[in-house]
Amino acid sequence: MVRSCLWLLALFVAAAGAWRPVAIWADSVETALMPGEVIEGHAKWEQDCAKCHKRFNKAAQTTLCLDCHKDIATDVVQKVGYHGRFKDVRACRECHSEHKGRQEKIAPITDQTFSHVDTDFPLRGAHADSKKVECRACHKPKAKYRSAPSDCYACHKKDDRHKENLGLACADCHTERNWKEAKFDHSKTKFLLRGKHAEVKCQDCHGHERYKNTPMDCYACHEKDDYHKGVFGPQCGTCHGERDWKTSSFNHDKDTKYPLKGKHAKTKCESCHKVPVAKGKTPTKCLACHQKDDKHKGSYGEKCESCHVEKDWKAITFDHDRDTKYLLKGKHGTTKCNSCHKGQMYKEKAPTSCLACHKKDDKHKGSYGEKCGSCHVEKDWKTITFDHDRDTKYPLLGKHTPLKCESCHKGHLYRDKLKTTCYACHEKDDKHKGQEGTRCEDCHNERSWKETTFDHDLTRFPLLGKHAKVECKKCHLTPEYKNARSDCASCHEKEDVHKRRLGTQCEGCHNARDWKIWDFDHDTRTRFKLDGGHKGLDCHECHKSPMGKKVKASGLCVSCHQKDDAHEGSYGLQCERCHETSLWKKLKPGTGAYRFR
Repeated sequence: MVRSCLWLLALFVAAAGAWRPVAIWADSVETALMPGEVIEGHAKWEQDCAKCHKRFNKAAQTTLCLDCHKDIATDVVQKVGYHGRFKDVRACRECHSEHKGRQEKIAPITDQTFSHVDTDFPLRGAHADSKKVECRACHKPKAKYRSAPSDCYACHKKDDRHKENLGLACADCHTERNWKEAKFDHSKTKFLLRGKHAEVKCQDCHGHERYKNTPMDCYACHEKDDYHKGVFGPQCGTCHGERDWKTSSFNHDKDTKYPLKGKHAKTKCESCHKVPVAKGKTPTKCLACHQKDDKHKGSYGEKCESCHVEKDWKAITFDHDRDTKYLLKGKHGTTKCNSCHKGQMYKEKAPTSCLACHKKDDKHKGSYGEKCGSCHVEKDWKTITFDHDRDTKYPLLGKHTPLKCESCHKGHLYRDKLKTTCYACHEKDDKHKGQEGTRCEDCHNERSWKETTFDHDLTRFPLLGKHAKVECKKCHLTPEYKNARSDCASCHEKEDVHKRRLGTQCEGCHNARDWKIWDFDHDTRTRFKLDGGHKGLDCHECHKSPMGKKVKASGLCVSCHQKDDAHEGSYGLQCERCHETSLWKKLKPGTGAYRFR
């Protein structure tokens, strides 16, 4: 029905004034179809629908609203204020309806339904109590809610007892619960309130509402409490604390470069600090206070702390072994300092050589040099620690051990290099008169000169049997041991009963135990086995070669039995075919002259 009416109205308008412009015609239609009057604030735009509406674009309406309400648009963009805190983007028409009359309130909020939490100024403490604070107390009539001030001073100027001396940031000290309740945190300032300062009233320090230029030095308030009369300066906080004026928090060990130890810890401050600290620097040298206690009369310098301690002036902590490069051992440990340090401790360097103090004790008269410590020790001058075996390349063995040093070292110990050959000292003891060389140690040892250690078995000619008891000179006729002959005939030629018919290799049959005992086995060592009548024969019965020639028997029977051959060679030379070695006349079984015919 509505559409029919609109259609008829359109026809009527067209018939009545077809000459008017289309735009004017469209606005008249929209005005005619407006559902109702707008609110008083929008009345001046009531005839201009395009101010709030865009044809055929419902979503553009919100943008048109924000074009006019720029303050709300700014809140939305910056996400502040009531509208800027919406989590979801909303169309204005969802909350604000129009065309309901001039007096209609299109903001659907009341004092009871509005939540101040959604604004930039949430109500806390006394502000949240509607019985104490009404909305109109902050939101004035005919003024926008957003224009209400949010700073404390705008409402509480009359409550400011400080008369703006502390500025306008009331919230730094006061809370919403109670204006008289202060929450100011003095620890956030440059002057922390500790100890009794925390109990002091504000006006005791901030007199006449003076806060900005309040002095922070102790002396400004406590000059009357300074019983030092300014000697230690105005920095009272260096020693005293806020807990108690009489209690000193100053720690001389931690707060200065001079820790107080021993009796210094019990000494009164004024014993050392005799002038104002700010004017004169307190000396830290021991002699500044203890010059009268210096029994050394300054000869040991000013570094008293090198030997003495604060516990007791007579107590000595200096450790010569630890604090110097010269360890005090033996009798040196009980020697008095001035025995060695006769001059200025630091100006004159004390000598560390033994002879500097013990020259009179040197029985060697300097011939052994100045390194007394190589042999002597601090425990006792007569005690010798030198070990010839350990400390030199020539160990003392046998009778060399009990000898006195000067027996060998007749000259200067270090300048004259001592010879280590036996012959250098024992030439007079050489009974060989040099014929057997100068390497005495090859045969003799240090235990006894007469004892021989040479082992002939380690040579190419081990001494076996009776050779072991023969004197060296029996074989070694000249000093050159290497030229001694090792063949038997060179020594036993007169005992050769074979007259060299069997050659000079006597050891082939004889041994060193006994010349008359021979152990040549003809059966195993030759190709001619001795059996039968051959067993008892002398060697020369068969070996008749000339003396000096190589003895080799032919092995043929006829070489020895030619005269016994009754056949006169008619049966050949192989007599062993028929005859036996046990008896020549006995024939072997199954043999006979007829077999060889």
